[in-house]
Amino acid sequence: MMEFLVTPVMDKPLWMWASFVGIVVALLAFDLGILHRKTHEVSIRESLWMSAFYIAIALAFGGWVWWSLGDQAGKEYLTGFIVEKTLALDNVFVISLIFTYFAIPPLYQHRVLFWGILGVIVLRGIMIALGATLVSQYSWVLYVFAVFLIFTGIKMLFVGDKHPDIGNNPLLKLMRRIFPISAGLDGQKFLTRQPDPKTGKWRTYATPLLVALALIEFVDLIFAVDSVPAIFTITLDPFIVFTSNIFAILGLRALYFALAAIIHRFRYLKPALAIVLIFIGSKTFIADAMGLEKFPSNISLGVTLGLIAAGVLISLIMTRKSRGHRS
Repeated sequence: MMEFLVTPVMDKPLWMWASFVGIVVALLAFDLGILHRKTHEVSIRESLWMSAFYIAIALAFGGWVWWSLGDQAGKEYLTGFIVEKTLALDNVFVISLIFTYFAIPPLYQHRVLFWGILGVIVLRGIMIALGATLVSQYSWVLYVFAVFLIFTGIKMLFVGDKHPDIGNNPLLKLMRRIFPISAGLDGQKFLTRQPDPKTGKWRTYATPLLVALALIEFVDLIFAVDSVPAIFTITLDPFIVFTSNIFAILGLRALYFALAAIIHRFRYLKPALAIVLIFIGSKTFIADAMGLEKFPSNISLGVTLGLIAAGVLISLIMTRKSRGHRS
């Protein structure tokens, strides 16, 4: 039995992967089975406490990674977690637009987010596995990721944001063609039985909750195009890639309810994130130019922390001033 647990899976013993999966399953079961066994509207206070809890768990896991796998692994985990967490903030804005478009009341939003995050974990796992396979077999793919991140960062920095048009989303158009969608909600159900207005026969309809869930999954696939290359240019260790990514996503659901109302206060965080992406992409080429096997992880962590902290601080100061000026 002990020999089975130490069997290497992607360069790490099986027990490490099993421990991580066990933590994630326990967190999801605790969330759905205990905290949200009864449907209720999540308050900002509850959201903040839950967010602090998830961040504490993620940082504690990072401390264990630092202790068991070494300084470099610990710094790479923290850098990856910070970048992924900040990239995930973009999801909050789009998820808010989706809920508004379908008029999903706060009472049912947690249910959609819970199953949405569960789907995201599976999809991210598949994408990370594919990315790890590509990088291990074709090392030049890492340079493609780096160039893509630099291009994405420059685009974010100089091209203004466009609010996504939910009504014209291709997935929504496809679902409307294939599935009958009910006009309104049926409590917290994803599917409902209703009579067809034309024939009078009862048939199964997808509710707006299910459509919102599908769009959230689709949106995450789009964001993962930036997210997955970003983490692979920070570290090539599949264990750190996957754990930092998933822990960043796990807390997003809890953080959503607090951030959705104040996301406009983080106006200058996106430019800071753009510079972070440019830096992360560039350090691959900087390391080569300097003859380094790997860009120093302590510098990478320090620069990432500094830029994100500056973006948050400037955002809070500038939005407070503009709000005071309007009043």
